[in-house]
Amino acid sequence: MEDIRTLTTATENEENELFKNLLIEANTNDHQTSLLTIFGRIIASVIVGLARKQSKQQIKALLQEKEILLKEIHHRLKNNLQIISSLLNLEAQYLKDNQAIEVLKDSQMRIQSMALIHDKLYQSKDLTRINFADYIQDVVTNLLYLYNLNSSAITLKINVEDVLLVSDAAIPCGLIINELISNSLKHAFHQRESGEICIDFCSIEANVFTLTISDNGIGFAKDFDFQTTQSLGLQLVKGLTNQLKGNIHFSSNNGVEFKIMFSTKNL
Repeated sequence: MEDIRTLTTATENEENELFKNLLIEANTNDHQTSLLTIFGRIIASVIVGLARKQSKQQIKALLQEKEILLKEIHHRLKNNLQIISSLLNLEAQYLKDNQAIEVLKDSQMRIQSMALIHDKLYQSKDLTRINFADYIQDVVTNLLYLYNLNSSAITLKINVEDVLLVSDAAIPCGLIINELISNSLKHAFHQRESGEICIDFCSIEANVFTLTISDNGIGFAKDFDFQTTQSLGLQLVKGLTNQLKGNIHFSSNNGVEFKIMFSTKNL
């Protein structure tokens, strides 16, 4: 019984060593231990080894099943969000009010930003993190397309580290980027032929990141107060920064700059 207890708690290497010792004992210690006992120990070793192998196979199968299910969830979420975005686009075509059309377009872009996250997670080998540099490029491309802007008139400078960002941080970050870039595209270059928008994202230490979005547009009015603004987009930016447990610094000098610092340690 003691040998069986040892076998059930032994690692695979320890089990192989014990099995080898049992064979040696069967050949050299036949006067003290009966062959029946030795063979019983050997059979117990084989049974435990088979059970361990079967258990590993079951765990591997369960992990593969979980991965398939998670991929399917991300795929369905992406498809559902894209359907909602398409419905908003169809609805906008029947509206006459420009303000209502603008509201629907803003909602459509927010939904597409979230759909992109789930699309990236679906395609990623790591189902919890995405390549954030690729994601930012896709978000900006979508915004330029939706606003039907001349890319030669608005220069976009993207300086983003090749970082794998956890989805709990990527989703709010993506929405922040969507809001701030949209705001610059709509308001920063009014009656101007050209402009520049910059996006910087980098890691300043392990699991601590900074996201900076700026433009060289007309900026805000001198009496503008970012903390008390009634703008829905900027209120969302503040709320999403709180969701990241981060800090945001705003300045309006020769354009605007938003600098957000956050950590992924507790997300």
